[in-house]
Amino acid sequence: MYILYSFLLFLGLMLYAPAYFFKTRKAGRGGLNFLDRLGLRLSRRTSVGPCLWFHAVSVGEVLSLRRLFREIKKEHHDWEIYCSTLTSTGHEVARAKLTEAASVFFVPLDFAWTVKRFFRALHPDLFVLVESEFWPNLLRISGKSASAVLLINGRISDRSFRKYRLFKPLMRRALQPIDRYLVQTEQDRERLLALGVQPDKTDVAGNLKTDVNLPELKPEDLARIKREIGLSPDKKVIVAGSTHKGEEAVLLSAYCASRKQKENVCLIIAPRHPQRADEVEKLAAGCGLRVSRKSEASPGRSWDVLILDTLGELAVFYALSDVAFVGGSLVPKGGQNLLEPAFYGKPVIFGPSMHNFAFLAEEFVRRGAARQVSGLEDLTEVLLFEEEIELQKMGRQSRELLSALQGATLKTLQVIESLMAASSSVS
Repeated sequence: MYILYSFLLFLGLMLYAPAYFFKTRKAGRGGLNFLDRLGLRLSRRTSVGPCLWFHAVSVGEVLSLRRLFREIKKEHHDWEIYCSTLTSTGHEVARAKLTEAASVFFVPLDFAWTVKRFFRALHPDLFVLVESEFWPNLLRISGKSASAVLLINGRISDRSFRKYRLFKPLMRRALQPIDRYLVQTEQDRERLLALGVQPDKTDVAGNLKTDVNLPELKPEDLARIKREIGLSPDKKVIVAGSTHKGEEAVLLSAYCASRKQKENVCLIIAPRHPQRADEVEKLAAGCGLRVSRKSEASPGRSWDVLILDTLGELAVFYALSDVAFVGGSLVPKGGQNLLEPAFYGKPVIFGPSMHNFAFLAEEFVRRGAARQVSGLEDLTEVLLFEEEIELQKMGRQSRELLSALQGATLKTLQVIESLMAASSSVS
């Protein structure tokens, strides 16, 4: 199985790499980072203390680790934390946000010899996967090289579950090295059991992302930020976060329709991929709107639409919003994280595609903490602010519900501590 898989992976890389290289170069994005992923730039760990290696795919998974890393270092100063990512944006955010990590690097290409090189360099006591990153060779080698393998914040999406069931015997074998599974919901647990995972290995710990811990911003902080970007204090602010191609056109149409009745509303768009800023700017300018970018904004420079073309600032802009729209939901992308606006007590709006956050989306709508819109007409109605009291109530509900859902970090830390203690007693 593993020999055939490795051959197919090699073949796929040879066919795909050249096209991917030119595509990313043209788009201005990071490439495949071959030297890093072959381990040629990885420094060998020289210390002999306890060591944990976490693997998080991209930005969302990375950000879910912030509080957990802080709690680990708070309780265990001598533990060394290493973190790998798959994407360039995830790598950039991890280096900026996960300051407790001794090193941040790209995950190895999934060949046995490459993966072994990383484990020989790090010698982790515990290997921790975040959410649903199941690379067969990485799992197999981790089971042999680390004292224990743990999945945290585990999630099995509808799409992944359909694929995994087609190859159930292979998936069961691939997942065998994982010692414990901490998943987000009971549905995720049931899906793992259906794939052949032993019941005593699985626990529902909740979603790490609900333990979001963002800076509390005072009214004077928000007023200062508004001044810095040229935003009048009397304006109503809609922040559309992590938007994907196809969504901005709908948002701009709804915004333009609402402006015919209400002019004191402005729109801030944060594309999921900042390199799309040019494209979004042209769309907005084509609607006859005054457009600025966060990187160019200044006091006294008026705008109707602001494009957030920087990384790591979306949460702050959610804090100054009156309504937060969560992207990836008007197009079939499965939605984005709705918890950051909820942390700041903002009314949360999203479209019909939220399957990546299905449990949270359903719970927020059920509890009156969010509203799901079907398209342009619904969205225009929200942007008119005709039900402002209801929106404010929705914002309060979102903060209260988020507080009620928290606790996954503590549960996860307890399991990590038990596995590390077992590793220590064996060694």
